[in-house]
Amino acid sequence: MMHMTFYWGKKVTILFDSWKTDSWTSYFLSLLACFLVSVFYQYMEDRRLRFKLLSLKTQKSPPSSIESAALNSSLLFSKFSGGGRKWSASRFAGAILFGVNSAIGYLLMLAIMSFNAGVFIAVVVGLAIGYLLFRGGDEDVVVVEDNSCACS
Repeated sequence: MMHMTFYWGKKVTILFDSWKTDSWTSYFLSLLACFLVSVFYQYMEDRRLRFKLLSLKTQKSPPSSIESAALNSSLLFSKFSGGGRKWSASRFAGAILFGVNSAIGYLLMLAIMSFNAGVFIAVVVGLAIGYLLFRGGDEDVVVVEDNSCACS
């Protein structure tokens, strides 16, 4: 039967029926795997955000007039009619990175739902260490995009 409260112990099933621990060695190796995947999650999130910033910097859009901005003011119209960003390779690559990172995040959540306290601690500490290593300085970065037109 599956636990519905946090418990301590070396016997845990993580994600799959085939991933069961029955010894302290297998338990600690599983905790190490959860820790490393958590750190990798933060690394991938950092890569995804940096890729997005890089693609925004290299994207050059012509200045738009007030009339075209008014025409594209509807959210649905601007997103699906081409008024928004173009369908580029960098946009697809960003979507793929987002999907991979989301899958890793959901798998980590499901691992925590084993309700084993050691798995919970390994994932949370891995996320914190990964954040410290890869994303600790993100608060200082501010992206400002100037959309004003100096038309005469």
